[in-house]
Amino acid sequence: MSSEPSARRTAPACWTTTSPRAGEVTAANAWQHVYRLLLWADQTTGLAHCYESDKCQPGRPWYARSLAFHAWVSEALGSSPAGLAEDIDLMFRWVTADLAVSVAAGRAAAAKRQRQPYAGQGFPEPGMGTGLEAIITETLGPYLQATPPAEILHQLGQRIHAYISQENKRKNLLGEGFEDTFAAILRGVPGISRAYDIRVRSFLQYLPGFYRTRGDEKPKQVDVALIRRSDGYRTLLTCKWSVRSDREEQFLSDYDAYVRLEAAGQDFGHVLVTNEFDPARLAAACDNRRGNAPLFTSVVHVNPDGLRAAYAAPAGRSRRGGGMERTLAHLDSGRLSGLASWLSALTAPAAR
Repeated sequence: MSSEPSARRTAPACWTTTSPRAGEVTAANAWQHVYRLLLWADQTTGLAHCYESDKCQPGRPWYARSLAFHAWVSEALGSSPAGLAEDIDLMFRWVTADLAVSVAAGRAAAAKRQRQPYAGQGFPEPGMGTGLEAIITETLGPYLQATPPAEILHQLGQRIHAYISQENKRKNLLGEGFEDTFAAILRGVPGISRAYDIRVRSFLQYLPGFYRTRGDEKPKQVDVALIRRSDGYRTLLTCKWSVRSDREEQFLSDYDAYVRLEAAGQDFGHVLVTNEFDPARLAAACDNRRGNAPLFTSVVHVNPDGLRAAYAAPAGRSRRGGGMERTLAHLDSGRLSGLASWLSALTAPAAR
């Protein structure tokens, strides 16, 4: 039995369950499982989210690209542009459906206890006085036969606030959700779990061939690690749905720690798995070097066909910058690969 302590709390069961509508997991359809579980529709545009919301509003170049991506992913998943939102975002909806009910009930009970000393003094209820009830009645008033009771309006307002609050928690769920989903896919693709030991959120010092951290240094945690059973070759995976500027700095510091703490005197793989659509960030991930070698041995996108669809939108052709051209060049050369081809390579005879 491993002596490695738990790096984080255990994820909910649905985080390690792939999407049933996509069928059994294969290298070819793995991206479908990822998108059905984790991709979502942007609340402000109604389109599949592929870039920052503020840059995807109507009139901006990424709105045209979001339209093109939405059209592509709807067709690729066998859905429709109007029905796509119901066929994706399964993980978040599974988690928050039960969470929202329990949180609302718990908060209501706690509020009642804390408000008891002030009973009968006319204190406002939580969520009241925001103007939301007025917006509801003004908008729906012409279509209602009677004005809803204040209590009903208040309950509706609380539900709206709870919905917005839960949506703001998406980033927290997405980080670990992507790691767990990817690990579940690795275990589900035929041949990979037999060929590799798969570790999720393991501390570096508990992986074969790495030293323990020294002194007060914080242990490094690896999103997903693959240990090839045939020869012990180690592949350290960084799974990031998007690549922000602060994460680019983290990539460098993490890699420096991996090199410094490597104890076996052997090479290891360093792979970035992402769904980033920003061309400059993707190009930088492919181009970044440490010493005389690329920072990442492989850069893997969930599905490059989605990138090509977005980049081919009318706005993309009229305003293609250097980052987009570099990213397309990396796609053509194979430096930036898709999840399907990368997973297939893991089970190829040469990889064993």
